[in-house]
Amino acid sequence: MSTIKVGDSLPSMKLMVATDDGPKEVAIDEIFKGKKVVLFAVPGAFTPTCSAKHLPGFVQNADALMAKGVDHVVCLAVNDAFVMGAWAHDQKVGDKVLMLADGSGAFTKAVGLELDLAARGLGVRSQRYALVAEDGKVTHLAIEAPGGFDVSRAEAILAAL
Repeated sequence: MSTIKVGDSLPSMKLMVATDDGPKEVAIDEIFKGKKVVLFAVPGAFTPTCSAKHLPGFVQNADALMAKGVDHVVCLAVNDAFVMGAWAHDQKVGDKVLMLADGSGAFTKAVGLELDLAARGLGVRSQRYALVAEDGKVTHLAIEAPGGFDVSRAEAILAAL
């Protein structure tokens, strides 16, 4: 598939979230239908930039995003729900960010934003990006250059809203 772009609809599929009762399936349609959602994706939970800057920036700016009409802030990574749950706990995410596990990378592949890090021992992951979607349709998309951390930062998304 080619890379998703502004005006495209997000793929209709199910991903996983960690709950107190174990992993639970959640439909993309349930999260995005009738709502304004910021979704940011990271190459991996517990990785340096993702843990030190990307996720913390969205946790710290969640209230400011909500004040601009955002209904949900979602973090996505090609990790399993157990890892995403542990990372959320470690980062003290609480209910500020929904942590979506794209364990097999199906969503990431469907939007054309996979990143092959096999040579570095990480397998196929997600590129670093952020998007805004209204009722499941992409209205803003910011894909980072390899190794970059600029356009997908919480502050950049706040400025774009």
